[in-house]
Amino acid sequence: MGTRIHPTRRFRRTKGIRSAAAGLLLAAAAVTPLGVGTSAANAAGFGPDHTRIKDSVWGGYVAQGSFTRITGSWVEPHATCNSSNDLFAPWVGIDGYGSQTVEQTGVQTDCSSGSPQLSAWYEMYPAEPVYWNDPVAEGDSITATVVSEGGGSYALTLTDNTQGWTEHTTQYLDAQNVSAEAIIESPTQSYPSFDRLDFSGITVDGQTFDSYNPQGLTSGGYSPGPLQNGAFSMSPGGTFPHSTHPATRPGTIRY
Repeated sequence: MGTRIHPTRRFRRTKGIRSAAAGLLLAAAAVTPLGVGTSAANAAGFGPDHTRIKDSVWGGYVAQGSFTRITGSWVEPHATCNSSNDLFAPWVGIDGYGSQTVEQTGVQTDCSSGSPQLSAWYEMYPAEPVYWNDPVAEGDSITATVVSEGGGSYALTLTDNTQGWTEHTTQYLDAQNVSAEAIIESPTQSYPSFDRLDFSGITVDGQTFDSYNPQGLTSGGYSPGPLQNGAFSMSPGGTFPHSTHPATRPGTIRY
């Protein structure tokens, strides 16, 4: 298990922003959020099988149901920092849409130093994220897996296929396993610029992600393309409309 580093970075540096993610999605999907106010996100149709939601903290795809395992891969894009507030992370995980926990692992890109700095991490919200010290670079192929092993036990594995390292940890949390997601997220609501981020090989409980008719989400001007055989791309613009007003985020809840 890695050591927690960079105490002001990623989700910890912007308390009150990221906790709204689950509630925003709930409100957008017309599900009653737990202690979270109404968001400005809206739902709309996306082809015969998927729905889409306007601008949200999360961008990508989220499925609802009862799940015990998700795995997926992505390629870290070349990112350009526009400000020191830019911060984003692709990740896969369980929960967060219809629950107040998230079990997740991924890679963040942080621009607080003025240039992109990549770090591998996992998080068992409401606990703080934990960072691994392994090297990550633009262009690296990453594979992440989150497994609910029963009894509140979760196995989280992150592999950098390019650099050749794997991190694995077992953690415990009283969670519900009510959603599964492959996501990009900016808790500061400020993304660096990148042309495209490709997710692939996403499976949930041994089935392709498509099997669960997940909802598509846009975030900060980045939209998911069609989900096909467990693969999709996040890119600027795209099919989905974008909100000109950020979704309301209550400041009393931290995430």
